[in-house]
Amino acid sequence: MDSHLPDFLRYLRSERQYSPHTQRNYQRELERLLPLFSAMGVQRWPDLKPHHCQDALAKLHRQGRSPRSLALTLSALRQLVRFLQQRHGLKHDPTAGVQAPKQARPLPKNLDPDQIDQLLAIDEQDPLAVRDRAIMELFYSSGLRLDELVGLECDGLDLDGDTVRVLGKGNKERVLPVAGMAKRWLTRYLTLRPALCKGQSNALFLSQRGTRLSRRSVQQRLAQWGMKQGVDARIHPHKLRHSFATHMLESSGDLRAVQELLGHANLATTQVYTHLDFQHLASVYDSAHPRAKKKS
Repeated sequence: MDSHLPDFLRYLRSERQYSPHTQRNYQRELERLLPLFSAMGVQRWPDLKPHHCQDALAKLHRQGRSPRSLALTLSALRQLVRFLQQRHGLKHDPTAGVQAPKQARPLPKNLDPDQIDQLLAIDEQDPLAVRDRAIMELFYSSGLRLDELVGLECDGLDLDGDTVRVLGKGNKERVLPVAGMAKRWLTRYLTLRPALCKGQSNALFLSQRGTRLSRRSVQQRLAQWGMKQGVDARIHPHKLRHSFATHMLESSGDLRAVQELLGHANLATTQVYTHLDFQHLASVYDSAHPRAKKKS
């Protein structure tokens, strides 16, 4: 049943333009799931039924897999099934009605402004320290995702226009503002970048070896700075992005603008991301919707 997997991964990469991170996740989940079907005696896709899929998820759950992980497993399987229906004539959907266990959605915690100031109180001459502060300032200034940041090219940064151009989920491009402090540290980093660049890389943020900075390196460096600066919270890219969104929303009250800045496809995602409650949404609705306003 795994004979179509290489074609499916090429399809995700070339046609769906999924990120390498998502491709790896889907491949890992499918390589874990498909042997379970074989163990059930299912050797061909036309023979796979919803109860086989549900039983496989249940087995993974008993093995200790979290509901969040199982939701990813089911998502990968559904994408593969759609691919087989479109390209290889699969007549039915074996995932129809299959559900992963419900997962709790803990709200991410943001840093308060004092913690942000404490984290970003870095004033060193070392090129890597300057680079790291520029990275953290940009995360907090513009609310970038980690993949968007590591994928930045030099020509995507327009400091004269105070903007940065990023490539987000689904290969969608958006232009974001760059705040004054982030602009200052990016300018400083760019004067030191040639000392890191050992080749022809157009990547904005470079490692000590002169190559594009990796996701893992960014995560490790931010965690190290959090400990070094004595911040009483674990520091990671998502926390800076969430802090950006929360502080923007608290200051502006403009939910739609925050949605656009974050690059969310729908408002519901922004609602969860910025831990809005229903009362706040109701007040926005009452003040904005023409039919909700009270007539004088």
